[in-house]
Amino acid sequence: MIGVTRVGFPGWEAHPDVWLIVGLVSALYFIAVRRVGPTMVRVGEVVVTRRHISCFAAGIGVIWIASDYPIHDLAERYLFSIHMTQHLMYSMVAAPLLIFACPPWMARYVLETTRTLGLVRQLSRLVPAIVLFNVVLVITHLPAVVSLSLNSGWIHFAVHCLVLGSGLVLWMPILSPIPEVPRLQPPLQMLYLFTQSVLPTIPAAFLAYGSHAVYRDYETFDRLYGTSVKSDQTIAGLIMKSGAGLMLWAVIAIVFFRWFNAEEGPVRHQRGTARTTSNAAAPVDLDRELLGLP
Repeated sequence: MIGVTRVGFPGWEAHPDVWLIVGLVSALYFIAVRRVGPTMVRVGEVVVTRRHISCFAAGIGVIWIASDYPIHDLAERYLFSIHMTQHLMYSMVAAPLLIFACPPWMARYVLETTRTLGLVRQLSRLVPAIVLFNVVLVITHLPAVVSLSLNSGWIHFAVHCLVLGSGLVLWMPILSPIPEVPRLQPPLQMLYLFTQSVLPTIPAAFLAYGSHAVYRDYETFDRLYGTSVKSDQTIAGLIMKSGAGLMLWAVIAIVFFRWFNAEEGPVRHQRGTARTTSNAAAPVDLDRELLGLP
């Protein structure tokens, strides 16, 4: 490992390109809310809610944090485990928040204007969404692709866009805001999320338990606080396996309990109504019996 030295935490470095992109996306969102939204909703309807605005702020904030100092610098020059964390922030955190941030009119407007509604509808079905997300996961973690992205700013940006895009496809079958792109039924949602949580464990195992470094570029980088390439790679594999898995299993639990409550709600209501009726009738019958009436 020629030129490898032990170094401390990197100093601050400006990333004006990240600020420009975040600012541009934020401006487009609020221009759409002010100019397009009122023309696409009925008179008196709310264009956006506080939840939409909060989710957008959180989603774009996660993208900003993942793309700016220090995460970007650590991922690009020192630690592959931070690189993995960066990808999870895009696909598992920012992507669902951005979907939550889209009111139905906005999602419909974007998809119809870009003429991608039919494509998104097809990709958001169970099998295509599983295949697409995991193919992107594998491709973006191939050693050759990682090496190219580390040595080219444009390829690095393209990879991040691809990861975020695959994350949006991942969550559309669960969170789609419009009926034109229908959500899966709850049992299929749980099956879908379970499958998505299992498949990434295969490449994660190669990283966590591999006997040699998968990404040679990281062997040439200076080691942050002397962290070894192998331990860094092991941590990255555990983040891919456990971090993403815990998030998906948490959503599976939410889907299950919501589905259970939705199925049990009418039954409990009927039981409660029957019990109330029975209790109301009981005193009348008892009075008639005590009075000796037929």
